[in-house]
Amino acid sequence: MTTLAELCEFIIDCEHRTAPTVTTGGHPLIRTPDVGVGRLNIEGAQRVSEDTYRAWTKRAIPRAGDLILAREAPVGNVGIVRPGVHPALGQRTVLIRSRSDVLDPHYLNYLMSAPELRGWMESVSSGATVPHLNVADIRSMELPPLPRLGAQRKIAAILSAYDDLIENNDRRIRLLEEMALRVYREWFVDFRYPGHESVPLVDSELGPIPKGWSLRPLFDVADITFGFPFRSELFNSEMGVPVIRIRDIPTGESGTLTTEVPGDTYRVEDGDILVGMDGEFHMGRWSAGEAWLNQRVARFRVASDTICRYTLFLALERPISDWNQAIVGTTVAHLGKRHLELIKIPTPPISLGTQLSAVLDPIFDLEIRLRKATRNLRATRDLLLPRLISGEIDVTHLDITLSEDSA
Repeated sequence: MTTLAELCEFIIDCEHRTAPTVTTGGHPLIRTPDVGVGRLNIEGAQRVSEDTYRAWTKRAIPRAGDLILAREAPVGNVGIVRPGVHPALGQRTVLIRSRSDVLDPHYLNYLMSAPELRGWMESVSSGATVPHLNVADIRSMELPPLPRLGAQRKIAAILSAYDDLIENNDRRIRLLEEMALRVYREWFVDFRYPGHESVPLVDSELGPIPKGWSLRPLFDVADITFGFPFRSELFNSEMGVPVIRIRDIPTGESGTLTTEVPGDTYRVEDGDILVGMDGEFHMGRWSAGEAWLNQRVARFRVASDTICRYTLFLALERPISDWNQAIVGTTVAHLGKRHLELIKIPTPPISLGTQLSAVLDPIFDLEIRLRKATRNLRATRDLLLPRLISGEIDVTHLDITLSEDSA
């Protein structure tokens, strides 16, 4: 077998110091949390100034087609630098530039994301507390036999098509979220809703609100269900219905199944709003199909004609975020029913609530559909990836038009 170093122009470690960051402008600083499986999270990355960028890239300036590998947290995640992006490397990352005449960088990106090499990187990582991949191990990584360059590019093109669709869906979801937030703020923060000009503001315990509106306790406008104490010994990965635990809320899916059946009260459906009640109080909107609600997770459903699902979700965000920062327990912070009972939500007359629902409900439903589509795309890509990389699926005779990037 051939080592990775033999097929690369270079494999360069990062600067072993913390880069000073800036709040606006600058170049993206790729830290380990910004390295996903095959993708770099440029939008969420911190930024560095031009001077810092030059200092941090003096050994090599990253360019399109280079790979950035995370050496820890999590070990082995890798992403490719896209055209037009000029990043600097954060700590515990490595820059890899393949010899493009023998190893297509996009193919290498997927090769290193496939189970075989990811498993190898996890197995050789070491560290007293945090698994850590040494640069020497990266350079000596043995690659499986490679297909011809043309086949490499075809494989990369097939997998990239899925990733491009996933990225497009993610972008659309972000735009929809921004749109919904703008509408919510117009109506419920600035009170600039249709006809607001002729409605005076009156005092309330939360400050001025439009006359005719009311402050209603959360439990008056929402059905709230707290999770069931499932028997953990029945948790498995093969049989039953998924169980949603706190850690599943940010990812939006659960790989933990149970054969236990607690009753329909604890059933979660697409569009349900979920909040984790311990530790970090994660919030999310479920879109992964039928599941069970585990203990320390609460489910929220609209129970009033005056608000819609998106209104309820956005109205919950601020108090939940505030408690996330304020509640401190001796071991684990806990959000209880008594906290939720303190929440009061400004609610408009039913006629206005209906108008707002007509705007926000389609946005809410489209986001759920896009999340489900993304999940299906990701599952299909992950199914194809090892089969394409191993040669189980022969691409030799496939007529695939390659982009200039891949050719």
